[in-house]
Amino acid sequence: MQILTSLLALIVLARLLGHLFVRWGQPAIVGEMLAGIILGPALLGYVEPNAALSGIASLAVFLVVLAAGLEMSFHDVVSAMKGRGLVVSLLAFALPFVSGILVAWAFDLDLMRTVFLGLCISITALPVAVKLLDDLGLLSSPIGRYAVSTAVVNDVLALFILGVLLALPEQTTWAAVATTGSVVMLKLIGLAAAVVGLNAILTFLERRGVNVTAGPERLVALFGPEALFGIVIVFVLAFGSLSESLGFHFVIGAFFGAVLLDQKHFVASRYEDLRRTLGSITNGFLGPVFFAYLGLEFTFSAFEDPAFVAAVLSAAIASKVLAGWWGGRAIGMSKREAMGLGCILNGRGAMELVVASIALERGFIGHEMFSVLVLMGVVTTLLAPITFNALVSREQREQYRETGKL
Repeated sequence: MQILTSLLALIVLARLLGHLFVRWGQPAIVGEMLAGIILGPALLGYVEPNAALSGIASLAVFLVVLAAGLEMSFHDVVSAMKGRGLVVSLLAFALPFVSGILVAWAFDLDLMRTVFLGLCISITALPVAVKLLDDLGLLSSPIGRYAVSTAVVNDVLALFILGVLLALPEQTTWAAVATTGSVVMLKLIGLAAAVVGLNAILTFLERRGVNVTAGPERLVALFGPEALFGIVIVFVLAFGSLSESLGFHFVIGAFFGAVLLDQKHFVASRYEDLRRTLGSITNGFLGPVFFAYLGLEFTFSAFEDPAFVAAVLSAAIASKVLAGWWGGRAIGMSKREAMGLGCILNGRGAMELVVASIALERGFIGHEMFSVLVLMGVVTTLLAPITFNALVSREQREQYRETGKL
């Protein structure tokens, strides 16, 4: 099927089902993913996953993360990663990773499949988390801050381990692992230094009374209001490209690039215009395409080994929710709030599929295991909003936004 016809079918059904699920009290992403499952190879076979749709989905991920980053401040994100927030992040990675290794051990998998199963289970997809929290209106809440910071830390850890695995020579020794790990760690430090350094420069200039918004103001006056959108895109793309060049996924750098920018650095009167423009593109077009594309990846071939599928899904869901609840309680959240955090962290989707695709491409896993990992990504992404909504009603969410307590 031609790309434009595929896009038309995906957008129409995704928007329709998304709207229906919103009316039924669920986030739109549930209906959007179901649209992909219905139109894709799993049911009708009307639309097939392909490189063109994958490229559009990647653009959607970029803009979803960009929109989320502009809604958050650098200080809040970093604060949520330090101290008590780090407890949540490490628990949410370590507990699922260990559970994945135990499942692999029980089914006698080899070393590489064991590691990749643990990695895919330990991930919390940043784009899925921010879109879900945005749909629920909780992006700036304590749950939102801890969920986003945990997703960032989990994804960075997973991509760090992935970077080590991909850089290992064929004859693997402990010395080779240590050397490769050191190189990847230096790259991670370089990315962190770029982010922290630029934030320090902006803070220093503001404290010295330098008008940081003067540059954007002049460009808007010279080229028109559209120039502001271009400035933001170029700035965030630069950070995404830096992240990708260092061996990490572009979404990590793009998120921090967007977080570094806030209303102080723009013409205040244009900031809402920028948000509306991004919202129109992401929520009206690219966002539904992205989640529908995740649904396209689902196939029934994963069910060839029902026992393995059941074990992977049970370990993935239980370990992530338990880690979120345990970590939330450790930092003083209420039981309902901690359980809600665990439900949000359970969404994997995009980042898990990235790791699984790389593992398949490099020959570390086979098509059977890849199908199981795709199934896990789709199921957990679908379950995240459904379980959260079952736990926290719309009225309770409104109260939480006002009081910060559940």
